[in-house]
Amino acid sequence: MDRERWWQLAVLGVIVVLVALVLFQSGAFAVPWATDRDAGAVTVSDAESGASTCVAVEVADTRPERFTGLSEHDSLANGSGMWFVHDSEENVTYVMREMSFPIDIVFVSADGRVTSVASLRAPEAGEDGESIRASGRAKWVLEVPRGYAAANGIDEGDRVDVTYGTTECTA
Repeated sequence: MDRERWWQLAVLGVIVVLVALVLFQSGAFAVPWATDRDAGAVTVSDAESGASTCVAVEVADTRPERFTGLSEHDSLANGSGMWFVHDSEENVTYVMREMSFPIDIVFVSADGRVTSVASLRAPEAGEDGESIRASGRAKWVLEVPRGYAAANGIDEGDRVDVTYGTTECTA
């Protein structure tokens, strides 16, 4: 193989590796060496009383998973939800795009504290849900059935912990 051909192949190889890294970093694909985070158990502990509640969750930790969220679900059982993982704490906005049921949205800071809770209605017939939204500062976001947060005393300041790889709740 001549020197020029070797350089062409080397440059092509570097380009392929760089494109793959960009795709993995952007969340377009899950990295193959990542830990199993398809499911988890999220425990929310009351800041004042210490009482806790646990939610069995699906985990959305890639951009496509966060975009789709619960929109492909017909309903959400009490005690279950979805846990959204962001790269860092930031201001995030969640919309009720193509949702079939109402939800509570719990915004959680990087230090594991609830920053705010929003309760959103489901879109009506003919509505796409884009205008039904809630914003908050969060590294993580927990979505649960509407009314779950109030019924279980989930409020700003509460402590949130997650265990990945299991949906078994001990709270």
